[in-house]
Amino acid sequence: MRPLEEKVASAIRGNKMFLREDIEKREYRLSPLAAKSAESKGRRLDEEPCSLRTDFQRDRDRIIHSKAFRRLMHKTQVFLSPEGDHYRTRLTHTLEVAQVARTITRALNLNEDLTEAIALGHDLGHTPFGHNGESILNGIHPGGFRHNEQSLRVVDVLESSQGREGMNLTYEVRDGILNHSGSDMPSTLEGEVVRISDRIAYINHDIDDALRSGVITLDDFPSEALNLFGERHSRRIDNMVNNVIDASDGNDHIRMDDEHWKCLNLLRDFMFGNIYRSKNVKKEEDLMMVEKVICSLYTFFSENPNEMPEDFQKNIVRDGIAEVVKDFVASMTDRYAINVYGRIFG
Repeated sequence: MRPLEEKVASAIRGNKMFLREDIEKREYRLSPLAAKSAESKGRRLDEEPCSLRTDFQRDRDRIIHSKAFRRLMHKTQVFLSPEGDHYRTRLTHTLEVAQVARTITRALNLNEDLTEAIALGHDLGHTPFGHNGESILNGIHPGGFRHNEQSLRVVDVLESSQGREGMNLTYEVRDGILNHSGSDMPSTLEGEVVRISDRIAYINHDIDDALRSGVITLDDFPSEALNLFGERHSRRIDNMVNNVIDASDGNDHIRMDDEHWKCLNLLRDFMFGNIYRSKNVKKEEDLMMVEKVICSLYTFFSENPNEMPEDFQKNIVRDGIAEVVKDFVASMTDRYAINVYGRIFG
C-alpha cells in the first residue's frame, strides 16, 4: 500500500461514530444564543433518549415520517386547481421555508436541527384549499380556526404512534410551531428564524407562481420594493436572507432593518390585494365550490359523527363532536375532500 493510501486507511480506522452525547457537546460550539438540545425543557412524557440522535433531530424525523407531513403534497398553497406541474403546494412551501431558515440559522451559528424541525412542522394543521379553506372553517367552527394552533394539535394529539397520543415533541419545537404566526413570539431564536423565513418564502414563491400564471406582471409590483430586492426570484430571496443575517447578527432577536422590513410588507400587502383575494386568481365558481365542500362536510359529519374514521371518533368523548369534526375536515387534502363530498352528496 502506498504511503498516502496507508494514511487515509489509518485515519478511517481511527474514526469513531458520533453518538448523541458527542453531538450535544458539539452544540456548545454554537452561539451562546443558540438553543442546546441537552438543555431542552423536555417532552410532556418522559422517554429514553436515542443513542444516535439529539431530541431535536428525533423530533424532525418524527415530523417527516408522519401522515400529516405526507398529506401536505396534496394541499393547495395559493392556486386552486392549477393547470401545470410547477405551482407550489403546501409541501413545497414547507421545504422552501426549511431551506431559507437553515441558511439563516447556519450563518448565525444557531441550532439547525431545531430550526429544521420547527420549519417542517409549522404547517401540518393547514386545511385543504389553502387560506380559503382556513377562512371558511374559521367562520363556521365555534371558537374559530387558526392553522398554527391546529398544527400544534396535530403533533400533540392527532398523530399517534407506538401506542402513544401525539408525537411527544420537545417544548422548543412545539413552541416554534405554535408561534410561527400569530401575536406571540417564539421563545427561541430558531423559532424566530422560522417565523421570518415563512414570510420570506411564501411572498417570493407566490410572486413566482403569480407571474407564471400570467395574471400579473412585474410592472404591477411596487417599484420601491423591486428596486430594493431585485426582479429575479433568486435575487429577491438572496437580498432578504442577507439582510436578516446582517440585522440579526449579535442581536437578541431575528429581524430585518427598517427599510427592508417596510418593503417586505409592501410586497405582502400587494399580494393580499392583488393575488390572495383576487378574482383573477381564484375564480368565483372555485371559491363557491370550496365553501360548499367545507361547509357541507362540516355539517354532515357533525350530524353523522359515526361516519368519520375510527381514529377521529375515539376523541369525541373527550373533545366533543365539533372539535373532532374540525380536526377531520382540516386534515383532508384537496382531492380527498372533493372525493368525500362527491361520495356523500353525489
